[in-house]
Amino acid sequence: MSGGLVALLDDVAAIARLAAASIDDIGAAAAKAGSKAIGVVVDDTAVTPRYVTGFRPERELPIIWRIARGSLRNKVLFILPVALLLSQFLPWAITPILMLGGAYLCFEGAEKVLEAFGGHHESAAESEAKLSSEDHEKQMVAGAIRTDFILSAEIMAIALAEVANEPFALRAIILLVVALVITALVYGVVGLIVKMDDFGLRLAQSGSGAAKALGRGLVKGMPIVLGALSVIGTAAMLWVGGHIVVDGLEKFGLGGPEHFIHDLAVAAGHAVPFAEGFVEWLVETIGSGIVGLALGGLIVAVLHLRPGKGKAAH
Repeated sequence: MSGGLVALLDDVAAIARLAAASIDDIGAAAAKAGSKAIGVVVDDTAVTPRYVTGFRPERELPIIWRIARGSLRNKVLFILPVALLLSQFLPWAITPILMLGGAYLCFEGAEKVLEAFGGHHESAAESEAKLSSEDHEKQMVAGAIRTDFILSAEIMAIALAEVANEPFALRAIILLVVALVITALVYGVVGLIVKMDDFGLRLAQSGSGAAKALGRGLVKGMPIVLGALSVIGTAAMLWVGGHIVVDGLEKFGLGGPEHFIHDLAVAAGHAVPFAEGFVEWLVETIGSGIVGLALGGLIVAVLHLRPGKGKAAH
């Protein structure tokens, strides 16, 4: 009996070692897959605060939590199973679906640019009434979740490409880990950014001399940071959307735009050898953003010129 027990314990230990190795493999694969998508993760983090800015302080974290829940639901219930099924049975369909999402980001970014350079500017009273409205809160949360859906799809597609050769079940587990970690990372950082001015106010009111100075600096500086993030978020919609469309065109054999932007970036990088990598990235980003703005502007124009739109505006 003791021999059988020892053999059983050996088997259990072997299974435990195998499980631990599998967990390590999943963690390493998830880290690799997630790191490839880090650029879009940064864009997602920059885009989201603009949907929360201006609300009363007590509503900021609940709104972020609602958006985070919607983001996780997007990834786990919709994007992950669809991405896995498409990669297994219709891999060619992933690119056009992503391109449609990229076009939507271009459209939304172009609309924000249009609003910034024209249109009605609300009075303080109008703005206060709007921001305290439950309907407005629902509208902003829904808009943030829609935008997050596209960015999340891009993140998951990049991660999926890194683990495409893994077995189906392992792919599913790795993508689930990526979804959970990235959602926690993005909305944890967004929460910190949005609440930093409240933290600064507490320091300014109750801290020591140095802490009070830091608190006052945070209170004065965070509106500038949030304003900059709003601009960066709009730019991110355009360059991510433009990049998705340009990359998709290249995959369908229409590589002219992608090659032109790449060659221009390489030439610019060679012209500034001490910052070659950064200059190449910057030129490629600007090129994708220009494509995104042009495509988004075209979509906005078509939608505003469609029959009945002009009459509704009068």
